[in-house]
Amino acid sequence: MALTDKPPRNTFVRVARKLYHPIGFSKGYNAALWFIFSGALFGFVLARFPSVNVLGVFCNPEAPSGAQAAPGECYYYLQDYYGTGMTLHLVGIFSASIFALVQFVPVIRHKYIMVHRISGYASILLSFVGVAGAIMTAPASFGGSLEIQAAAGFLGIIFVGSIVMAYINIKRLQIEQHRMWMLRAWFYATSIITLRIIFIIAATIISSRGPYFSSIPCAQIVFTIGEDLTRAEYPSCQPYFSGEDPSAHATVRASLTSPTNASEVGAAFNVSFGMAAWVAFAIHILGVEIYIKLTPAEHERLRQISYERQRKAGFRNPGRAGLTVDRFGDSERWVPVPKCGDDELAHPLRSHLGP
Repeated sequence: MALTDKPPRNTFVRVARKLYHPIGFSKGYNAALWFIFSGALFGFVLARFPSVNVLGVFCNPEAPSGAQAAPGECYYYLQDYYGTGMTLHLVGIFSASIFALVQFVPVIRHKYIMVHRISGYASILLSFVGVAGAIMTAPASFGGSLEIQAAAGFLGIIFVGSIVMAYINIKRLQIEQHRMWMLRAWFYATSIITLRIIFIIAATIISSRGPYFSSIPCAQIVFTIGEDLTRAEYPSCQPYFSGEDPSAHATVRASLTSPTNASEVGAAFNVSFGMAAWVAFAIHILGVEIYIKLTPAEHERLRQISYERQRKAGFRNPGRAGLTVDRFGDSERWVPVPKCGDDELAHPLRSHLGP
């Protein structure tokens, strides 16, 4: 059966349909958005996946630069607790992302439902592992300031919360709500890609408009640039070297464009990371809500399907058996579209408007 009965407007649309119809898309803009966002996520995971080997790649100076940690970060990640957290985070979230990419391919959802279900459960479980690892490493990531720890907690809450909402709704066969919450979850998760773009731009800007500074433990500076250079560049670390204050910090200039040592690059990332995280979250939270509001026809189509499946499964209040606004909020009660020859559908108010 054809995905659309509308004739193509031009040759470009005709050719494009031959590309996106086989993977299950009926509308070109959906296929374009899937290609852009899924392509970005797949490219990011592919480039960063080697870093799941924390000791051999992520914290190895000889490894390709795209898979390495920022300067000084491995001072923490070579410690057992933070190293375990980073491994859990990288393995969990990268693997969950691969399964999530499978979930958003329409032909798999429609024709290979068992694959969709198995990969869905795998994505959920691995997402929880990845979030747990991120929370473990937050106090050590890019300076571990309170705004960074708050950002990690915030993203973890809205990501996991959205996945839980999606899971509850699909167990109740509320497909349109499942779609909406899964879109939110992975839009939120992919903010980590936008975050990196923003914080690299921000680190470049503050390097020329500064000076900006970051307070870094002397032990981490020594790990990054060595003892001799630390003694020469940061006299405030003398209490650390003398043993008077093992937790002594030094104020390090933030510079990505003209650093005098690697610690200044790390400082530039420390200063910009927290701000970049919150800006990226705002962009993705707004973006997904705009997309959801621009696709009401798809939402309504899936709700009609939800009604029919809930009705067949014997759910009470079909069409609103899941977590819907008209069930728990003050929205007007949703009414299914009547179908010819179906008395029960033609008179939904007669049978299906229970409490």
